[in-house]
Amino acid sequence: MTSPESVLPLYDLVVDVIIVGAGFGGCYALHEMRRQGYTAKILEAGGDFGGVWHFNRYPGVRVDSETPLYQLSLSNVTDSFNFTERFPDGEELRRYFDHLNDTLDLRKDAIFNTKVSGVHYDQVKTTWSFSTDSGLCATSRYAIFASGSTNKAFIPNFSGIERFTGPIIHPSVWPEDLDITGKKIGIIGQGASGIQILQTLAKQDCKITVFIRNPCTAIPMGQRVIPTKESEGLKNLYDTIFTRAKYGSPVGTAYNRCKVSYHDLSEEERNKLYEKLWKRGGYAFLSSNLPEYIVNKQANADVYDFWVNKVRARMADPVKRDIVAPLQQFQWIGTKRPSLEMDYYEMIDRPNVSLVNLKSTPIKEFTNGGITTVDGKAHKLDIVIVATGYDSVTGSLYDMNITDKEGVSLRKKWQDGIKTYLGMMVPGLPNAFFLYGPQAPTSLANGPPFLELQVEWVTAFLKKMKSDKLKAVEVSNEAAEEWGQASLKVFNILLNRETPSWWNGANIPGKRREPLIWHGGIPAWWQECSNALADWSKFTVSK
Repeated sequence: MTSPESVLPLYDLVVDVIIVGAGFGGCYALHEMRRQGYTAKILEAGGDFGGVWHFNRYPGVRVDSETPLYQLSLSNVTDSFNFTERFPDGEELRRYFDHLNDTLDLRKDAIFNTKVSGVHYDQVKTTWSFSTDSGLCATSRYAIFASGSTNKAFIPNFSGIERFTGPIIHPSVWPEDLDITGKKIGIIGQGASGIQILQTLAKQDCKITVFIRNPCTAIPMGQRVIPTKESEGLKNLYDTIFTRAKYGSPVGTAYNRCKVSYHDLSEEERNKLYEKLWKRGGYAFLSSNLPEYIVNKQANADVYDFWVNKVRARMADPVKRDIVAPLQQFQWIGTKRPSLEMDYYEMIDRPNVSLVNLKSTPIKEFTNGGITTVDGKAHKLDIVIVATGYDSVTGSLYDMNITDKEGVSLRKKWQDGIKTYLGMMVPGLPNAFFLYGPQAPTSLANGPPFLELQVEWVTAFLKKMKSDKLKAVEVSNEAAEEWGQASLKVFNILLNRETPSWWNGANIPGKRREPLIWHGGIPAWWQECSNALADWSKFTVSK
């Protein structure tokens, strides 16, 4: 017999803090809020902890931030966990989140399979209300949005796509039982997920057609197994490594910063530096490179020339080589989301992989049996993988239908440009905080160390509110306007300004083109964060 409790609707959950999202940011926020004595609950659309690592289960899925820094720096968590690879795969990251939950006892305060569908603020009660598609209604004094930057899948509106009779798969919803044996597979898009899928599937019994518009400028990952003894020994240095990542690095890693200028070195000396960084693998090739390459076109072209010669030397097929590694530079290297690869270019070179250059022969339409390009060629396919990315940074926030104290939706508030302060607070949204959101270092930063800083700032903010006996605090329009101008000023210095990417909304038709993230590095952002709490001059407060 069904118990009475099991049929009761979920409603009227009342806590101090509602946190939306159960990735790194949401988990750390829950831990910190509870530690400060607040009652808190996580609302999570997925079925478990992990954020993108819960949803992304496609072949070859792997993080490109390296251990030990792709984890929270909580000693009671790190002491009893060891990653087995330099760059962990999705399965190991899910194992990490299981360990995080077990160690911090998070599950008792998390509600899964609950997608937030509406959020509004009550000025009289000074509370936030959340409605969800599961029927739960929650109320809190404070709101923390930790929904992440890449979870609203984007599939272009290809002509005739509804006619295709086979599976059309976005990497974020990979089917568990997909059999590709003997199949003809099309892959559209070669960003991070497209690269990882291609690397994995090309080794199997299938034929792959890769549709490429803009090739990636992928860098060797330098993947390797990490023995347990080595991982344990490294823990003696964790305090130093994590401190460096959080407070001394522009991007939340412990990579060395280059201390010489492009103009100080001869061509031979520059190539020696490039070679050294290349062999080390990972993002050191960019993070530890000559600083001018991100602002100076000559320096950037120099780095590209080194990259293209390295890649072309790994490929035999001249046609494929010219598509994925053209001698003529097609974009400023490092100004679009770079990816790491293990054997990507060798897999592209395999005979069971063919390439379609969408710059010369764009997709005309889908048919019931494949894809036709404008040159009239019909590409017969059984499966199409649309590795076409996400409506990043703002997409998932808009889908929650967040409204401000006047009832104006976030989408409408930002239709003429994003307005935040520090990427964490928005005018008209009192007592609400955003993690890993727009106009913060976000997608340019290694997530966990950066998210720790954000949560620790929110914690300090709430402590100051409590000390000053404040009921509600919201950031001023002036402070948000100044921060937006500062963000744009930094962006316009960089070569990123000339590169369409999801970092500036260019991947979504009709989306406003603007820097979605803060390009000035973590230290400058953190300095402003620290200054902001000196007083309430940038905020409007209610006693």
